[in-house]
Amino acid sequence: MAGPTERTAPPPSAAVRAYEHTKRLILTGELAGGAAVSELAIGEALGVSRTPTHEAFLRLATEGLLVLESRKGAVVRPMSPSETADVLEMREAVESAAAARVIESGYDADLVGHLTELLAAQERALRDGDVERFVDIDDDLHSSVVAASRNAIAAHFMAMLRDRQQRLRHQLMRVRPEQLEPAYLEHRQLAAAIGDRDADAYRTLLHHHISVHKVVL
Repeated sequence: MAGPTERTAPPPSAAVRAYEHTKRLILTGELAGGAAVSELAIGEALGVSRTPTHEAFLRLATEGLLVLESRKGAVVRPMSPSETADVLEMREAVESAAAARVIESGYDADLVGHLTELLAAQERALRDGDVERFVDIDDDLHSSVVAASRNAIAAHFMAMLRDRQQRLRHQLMRVRPEQLEPAYLEHRQLAAAIGDRDADAYRTLLHHHISVHKVVL
């Protein structure tokens, strides 16, 4: 007996494609802070008209990634040193608290196995020199700890910080590509602290891990 007909998701709209493409360029640092961005150039690169590209730019401006100026057009919004410090401070506070809750509440059983899988994938990205994949897994590792805490507010704050944090991660890896391997090794130590159910060790390791961003950026 034949199974139910599988439904494929409709392709993304032109505006969504323009949004996702431009956002990726900003988060990865291919479009640096202060760089001018042309609706025409983005539209031509994707083969779409200026109307959906303009929609995408308005959405990115709402998210604080672009500044729309009447004379200059669209400009990538730079992250100031104070904003960088604020993001890192809040990210450390949220993740430290979440890790402590994971350990104290016994939510770590499934998390350890998941972190092990992510670390294996990140090691492959490191070996292949795939920086974009490495950074995406970096986010997955830290977000998984917060998600495992089952604290919806913490997960919400982590999601709010994600785009800014990804910009900082990519910026760090561009400025200091030699930091990839130390970052991977520190992730292994953080995962080990979860496995050892040592919240104090996790807090100390995370503080050092994030301090690299503060020193370099």
